[in-house]
Amino acid sequence: MKEKIYFYYTNDLHSNFNQWPRTAGYLKDMKSSRQTRGDAHFLVDIGDHMDRVHPISEASMGKANVELLNEVGYDAVTLGNNEGITLSHDDLYHLYDEADFQVVCANLKHKEEHPPDWLHDTQVLRTESGVRIGLIGLTAPFNAFYQLLGWHLTSPFEELEKQLDSLKQKTDIIILLSHLGLSEDEAIARKFPDIDVIIGGHTHHLLRTGEYVNNSLLTAAGKHCMYVGEVILTYDHDKRELTHKEAYTTDVSSYSENEDTSILLDELAAKAGNVLEEEVVYLEEGFETDWFHDVPMMQDLTETVRKWTDADASLLNAGLLLDGLPKGMVTYGDIHRICPHPINPVVVHLRGDELIEVIRASLQKDFMEIQLKGFGFRGKVIGRMLFSGLSISTTIRANGREAVTGVMFQDGSAVEKEKTYCIATADTFTFGRLLPEIAKSEMKQYFLPEFLRDLLLDTLKNKTPQA
Repeated sequence: MKEKIYFYYTNDLHSNFNQWPRTAGYLKDMKSSRQTRGDAHFLVDIGDHMDRVHPISEASMGKANVELLNEVGYDAVTLGNNEGITLSHDDLYHLYDEADFQVVCANLKHKEEHPPDWLHDTQVLRTESGVRIGLIGLTAPFNAFYQLLGWHLTSPFEELEKQLDSLKQKTDIIILLSHLGLSEDEAIARKFPDIDVIIGGHTHHLLRTGEYVNNSLLTAAGKHCMYVGEVILTYDHDKRELTHKEAYTTDVSSYSENEDTSILLDELAAKAGNVLEEEVVYLEEGFETDWFHDVPMMQDLTETVRKWTDADASLLNAGLLLDGLPKGMVTYGDIHRICPHPINPVVVHLRGDELIEVIRASLQKDFMEIQLKGFGFRGKVIGRMLFSGLSISTTIRANGREAVTGVMFQDGSAVEKEKTYCIATADTFTFGRLLPEIAKSEMKQYFLPEFLRDLLLDTLKNKTPQA
């Protein structure tokens, strides 16, 4: 007898709740259809369902996302970096306390060896016919962040070496829930042929019909849940083996919204509104923002970051502030709205010549106009770089481009090319190739769990003495 087993999956929603009622509607319809037909079926999420850019996730510290997953009826999830490193230790520790599903993440460990009850390395799902499906979860190893939050991440490859043998002995099929990214998934598939399917995420890749690497079928459904993934496994009970694997993705961006999910989202939005209405500061004067010019509030924030981190100098991009604020009472929701990014302060070591190159590159028009997506940035463009602790001289060349003619510290001392300095900035620039000198710095000190918006609030409070 041959049996088909269906897995539906989502990845990297990033709290895109405008789309979620459509995604939920499709998933509920598929679950209902499979139940009617008596088909074995499961529903899993591959992480980054939460993103604190959205007020609902911000106000609930991700617990609203868990409630939404419960409402649809998920069977298992793994963690993404947005669940893992944008919450404080205690908020992550209790994130899944009310989950009706299994949480599997084999490489996430508690530093004090007191893991939460919900955290499992692996999980075994069973069909009614007795087929045993082993799940193992892995998340992106941003250990520099996790360590500061009281967690530790083991190597994904070492964890697979440790877990797969025992999992193979007690299961018929092995599926990896991977929030590692496509290149890592491909490397794992080449090294571990016992993994039958790798359902991926993190790098927002879309594999419409999957792809084979070695023995493993790899699949992923892009980002923001505009697509839902489906994996169909054919198990031969007579041969006691998996004989066929298929993967598909379905565009659900125009699917009918599920009414119950929409109602729940409205309720969660109302609760979030109540939380975010907390009044935090009164502004005697309002301020505006401008992504391509120096503005006082952005300059004040840059100085706050320098002093708060005790750095020699600091630099922040004006695109971090999405809007200004009028005179009057400011709520936490206002702060979140104008600075929604899950971005932390960081101090990096740069030689003087590297610092000068960072300044030169950051003031180029092409750099300022980059429409950045990712690395924690949730704005429109990078914008102009502002500096604290430094005095920058520039000139406008005949071609209209700004050129740096001098860099000194504000006390008048010169920047020595071979001397190493502590420079504070947004952790965005430690990733990718935006500013290579910062990204390749061998010393990076991240500050967690504070976001830049927390320092923005401190800046506003310091500008407006409270009674």
